[in-house]
Amino acid sequence: MKPPIERIEVPIRELEALLEGVRDPLGEEGYRKLKGALETLAYLTSLIEDQKTTIQELRQLLSKPASSEKTDKVLENAGLKPEANNAAGAPTPRKPRKGHGRKGASAYTAACRIPVRHASLASGGTCPKCLKGKLYLQRDPGVLVRIVGRAPIEASIYELEKLRCNLCLEVFTATAPPEAGEKKYDETAASMIALLKYGSGVPFYRLDKLQGNLGIPLPPSTQWGIVKEAAEPLRPALDELIRQAAQGRVLHNDDTKARVLSLRREQPEKGDDRTGVFTSGIVSLVEGWKAALYFTGRQHAGENLADVLKWRAAGLNPPIQVSDALSRNTPKMAGLMKILTANCNAHGRRQFVEIAASFPEECRYVLESFRSVYHHDALAEEQGLSPEDRLKFHQENSGPVMEQLKDWLTAQLAEHRTEPNSGLGKSISYLLRHWMKLTLFLREPGVPLDNNIVERALKMAILNRKNALFYKTLNGAAVGDLFMSLIHTCELNGANPFEYLTELLRHSGELSACPAEWMPWNYRETPARLVRPAAA
Repeated sequence: MKPPIERIEVPIRELEALLEGVRDPLGEEGYRKLKGALETLAYLTSLIEDQKTTIQELRQLLSKPASSEKTDKVLENAGLKPEANNAAGAPTPRKPRKGHGRKGASAYTAACRIPVRHASLASGGTCPKCLKGKLYLQRDPGVLVRIVGRAPIEASIYELEKLRCNLCLEVFTATAPPEAGEKKYDETAASMIALLKYGSGVPFYRLDKLQGNLGIPLPPSTQWGIVKEAAEPLRPALDELIRQAAQGRVLHNDDTKARVLSLRREQPEKGDDRTGVFTSGIVSLVEGWKAALYFTGRQHAGENLADVLKWRAAGLNPPIQVSDALSRNTPKMAGLMKILTANCNAHGRRQFVEIAASFPEECRYVLESFRSVYHHDALAEEQGLSPEDRLKFHQENSGPVMEQLKDWLTAQLAEHRTEPNSGLGKSISYLLRHWMKLTLFLREPGVPLDNNIVERALKMAILNRKNALFYKTLNGAAVGDLFMSLIHTCELNGANPFEYLTELLRHSGELSACPAEWMPWNYRETPARLVRPAAA
């Protein structure tokens, strides 16, 4: 029997002193490695002594972190070289995404454009150099971008002149100019605070500090009062967004953890042992536009999606619901509506990314198979194929790849090539268990490969949770959900969220009367339609 390891209590400082004593014999490289191991040991010891540290956190700390989940990078970290030609077919390199590097003048869509005429020359005049030719105006002007800094919230103080009669003592005050407005806080102030807080994750107290440094104080309680008051007239827009999102052909959903202090203090209802709080994200795709919805509370993503689908019109084709394989993401609507459920291939693929270092050769085949399928999907998007043509394209190109992958996965377990309880066996079982939902894109038009669009949408809620930590009440969470829904829907449809929120607040009466005309994809034309009848 192996003797137990003798435990010796040695302070870290004593070990560092011993290491310094043998620095010269070790050499700089040996000293650097041993010092790194010593620091790692000290850090791990402190983590183990913390009762909140989990085994999973220790495993992630000790394993080599993946800088990317791209196939080539994962295989490189696993000690393999990606093959130039493989069974799945090597895809061509993808073009870099737009938005990287220096921005051109065309990127400043909200900038004020000021035409500047030449001081001494004009179109049709004589050329001052050759004195023979005539000048003509070029289509593209020279461009100079000038960027200045301003406070997020600005203030103006109107000092109204006062006059008093020396006999009757009557005071006469100058009339305020129209730009002074009737309210202290303009609609733009509410839009900017909401955009900073819920769209960019700037907590009220940080904005208060920034504004104080700029000489325009804005206490957190005042900021909350402004956005809370602004949320009420915006409610019809959110209700209409929910109604229209329910008509979507494809609906993505998932959730993330949230914190609401008032719910932590409340006791769960009788018969309900659920104590968690979540923010659910739903992204609906309808006829060329996208709607994003957020819901915070004790309900899971599937329950919130079921509430949204109650607004779905009768007679529409069954919706396609896309999520990971967690049962809580599936809406329970037995007997009410047929739903086609698709699972996220990115989640299935990630199972093999996480174990690639332990099973490099097996994971290579799986990852390169998925890479081929994603390459075909990128080609379909570049060619602008319709959902029906995309389905046919995938059936012809991705179908054989997925069929070969399924045969390979089945053989791994059936022929005992892989231990079922190993990391590889569990990853294979995950794919086979959810195979029909993972491959729905080969049977139904318009089914996406993954749930990444809602994963990106949830980053907005995660950013707020990271910076502000919690909501105080459910009402505060509802206000946050409203603004995040409207702001991210604008982002998904290429609309300016600041302009959108401001327009809604300035036309709250018209919004309440006809909210369908004030969605992020059609609100720009609505004010013009309202003015035309009056002009006639």
